[in-house]
Amino acid sequence: MSDSAYAAAHGPQPDEVLAAAVDLARAAAVEVAGDAGVVGDHLGVHVEPLLAEETAGEEPPAEVLGAVLTHSFAATLPGYLGWHWAVTVARVPGDDEVTVDEVVLLPGDSALLAPAWVPWHERLRPGDMAVGDVLPATEDDDRLVPSYLAEDDTADDPAGRVVAEELGMGRERVLSPNGRGKAADRWREGDFGPRSAMARHAPGPCGTCGFWIPLAGSMRLSFGACSNAYAPADGRVVTVDYGCGAHSQATLDRTGGDPVEVTNTARYDTADFDVL
Repeated sequence: MSDSAYAAAHGPQPDEVLAAAVDLARAAAVEVAGDAGVVGDHLGVHVEPLLAEETAGEEPPAEVLGAVLTHSFAATLPGYLGWHWAVTVARVPGDDEVTVDEVVLLPGDSALLAPAWVPWHERLRPGDMAVGDVLPATEDDDRLVPSYLAEDDTADDPAGRVVAEELGMGRERVLSPNGRGKAADRWREGDFGPRSAMARHAPGPCGTCGFWIPLAGSMRLSFGACSNAYAPADGRVVTVDYGCGAHSQATLDRTGGDPVEVTNTARYDTADFDVL
């Protein structure tokens, strides 16, 4: 390949002295890797471009800055398919001595890479916490606001709240409107919301059930807790339009017919069998 053809395909033509320093570059890669067996075949060379801020937009002559070139070697490390060792070498103008700048292991276009790092508070999912785990709330958590900036709408005893604050027992932060909204959306879309299969087949909604305990504050009309030990939502927050078969009025025929008879004794249909 001619010099002009090489420049058109690969950029500037590599320095001949640096390009010939394959053995030096391999030795540097082996030294860093600690094992000659994980440094594979020589894959080629790459001329390092000069940074625009260093050249002020103009390419200075090589005799001023010298030459820099990177040798690439295949990486044969287990689990590093598609990676390569990159060994950058350089020489000063007018000197044939080649020096090693750095040795790094880099991924290629087909390399298998780990997913981008995500902060722990973004990776955490409901149910991840175990016994003994601590989950501190961040200062910028938009679900919470300082208690002096917003009324705690779950407090049903203002006088008692004042006494608690005077004794230093008040809460430092309370739910923000955004926090209440996120909780409401999550509960409504969950297993104890109106769209669940249990709710769609229930004889009545929780809002008409005797075991319904409404929440306090602005959520009173939409959410409550179930107190029926036999219900699947016992002790859980449920929507007012959720429901299950353990409804307190489940023994009544809501279509206007006769009450549904409830019995604790076993029954056997012998109409189709002979009695011996």
